[in-house]
Amino acid sequence: MAPSATTTVTETVSLPQTLKTPKIFGAYKELAPSKYNKEAEEGKTGLRAAKYPNYLPTWNPEQKYGPLQPFEHYEHGKDADTSYPELLPEGAIITDLTPTIGTEVRGVQLSSLSDAGKDQLARFVAERKVVAFRGQDFADLPIEKALEFGGYFGRHHIHPTSGSPEGHPEVHLVHRGEGDKGAETFFENRTSSVAWHSDVSYEQQPPGTTFLYILDKPETGGDTLFVNAAEAYNRLSPLFQERLHGLKATHSGIEQVNASMARNSIKRREPVVNAHPIVRTHPATGEKALFVNPQFTRDIVGLKKEESDAILKFLYDHLAYGADFQARVKWEDGTVVVWDNRVTQHSALLDWKSGQRRHLARITPQAEQPYQTPYSS
Repeated sequence: MAPSATTTVTETVSLPQTLKTPKIFGAYKELAPSKYNKEAEEGKTGLRAAKYPNYLPTWNPEQKYGPLQPFEHYEHGKDADTSYPELLPEGAIITDLTPTIGTEVRGVQLSSLSDAGKDQLARFVAERKVVAFRGQDFADLPIEKALEFGGYFGRHHIHPTSGSPEGHPEVHLVHRGEGDKGAETFFENRTSSVAWHSDVSYEQQPPGTTFLYILDKPETGGDTLFVNAAEAYNRLSPLFQERLHGLKATHSGIEQVNASMARNSIKRREPVVNAHPIVRTHPATGEKALFVNPQFTRDIVGLKKEESDAILKFLYDHLAYGADFQARVKWEDGTVVVWDNRVTQHSALLDWKSGQRRHLARITPQAEQPYQTPYSS
């Protein structure tokens, strides 16, 4: 046979780093940095210093914890006077953001609430799903005092991978430092930063009433989206609601830990996978809500992969596209946002390009193990 008239030359192509990195995160979107420029945050490089240096994140590899143990959660919202006399006294300014989700409150100081006021807070948040309290002093309290307040609502959750203030692993920090341009790297592989989730839903007892307070923020951008998962359930047809009852889905923390380890960051606990009802019931209101999210939910127990994927995709899309049962919270100095992780999902937005700092602290009391009450039309 005559030799070929063409010559094949094999060239070595240099792959982008993103293609060299194993895809070990699955559907999980990792947006949180695991390091920052310490000198920049201290104001030594000409950039604006952090307002709350006591809240700068640390990742201590010596912090190691065993598996979380079950505990009995008491739901204080069941004890609330639903006329809310301590929480919303005369003179408080109350503005609903939408008919179904979200309220803004001015003229109330959360840190001064009595236990009765805290009970009312738990119930009001369960009803309105997310409430933004303006003009709060949380950021200026000693961290121990902020934790003492949050501890009324449940056992503090210690996050397996996130940064925390020195000596306070119970505080989950959301931090993007001054001058950080990590968003540019993120968007090399993603078209959107939206990542709907209910916090650490992979735990056996995920959070209930949850607190996030602002420390520093960009001039504009960095809002947080919330969706009413109870209204999302209500919008479904009775036949579909009934079909979802009795089904459970697995929630995985493995990918979140994988993402942390791939960046040479920390792992405080071994990751877990737990199965929860797709429809869960709120212990104070009795409302039923969808409890699946694309960050942590992986499959429906007992279904084949294609069946599970189809149902989960429908539910994810239903929640994500439900602009008529969503709210967008804009951050102001002195804001504490309180939401109920059992009946909402949320997503931060990585939409500002100024390199300005975004810095928040979350207190995350755990609640009951998700349960489901029988279907009723």
